[in-house]
Amino acid sequence: MKAYSIDIRQKIIDAYNNQEGSQRKLAKRFRVSLSFVQSLLKRYRETGSVNPKPHGGGQTPKLTPQQLALIPQFVKEDNNATLDELCEKLYQKTQVRISRATMGRVLQTFKLPRKKISTRERVRQVEPEKAAS
Repeated sequence: MKAYSIDIRQKIIDAYNNQEGSQRKLAKRFRVSLSFVQSLLKRYRETGSVNPKPHGGGQTPKLTPQQLALIPQFVKEDNNATLDELCEKLYQKTQVRISRATMGRVLQTFKLPRKKISTRERVRQVEPEKAAS
């Protein structure tokens, strides 16, 4: 969720300083939550600033850039490998286990076209071998 603009933050502070209503009424008037008004006022009293705090960051990536660089090689070696097989290759090489969903997202970020051989094509490949025998 995006941070509220500095403009609306300053309006809330000004309205509170002008005693235009309680914190609840200000929250309702500016269509924000009561907890936002309370934390904004607390931050303003402590720091004198109405600016939003910087983004917290989020979860750290499980794979390092060196480990990520291995995945295109795996796909190049075996374009028919399933997501599970790619996950297993990565685990054997790096001892880091990731889910199929994570592997799918990684492949999307690399924009790797993975052309799978369909079951029908596999049967066609096996049939000529049987006929030759």
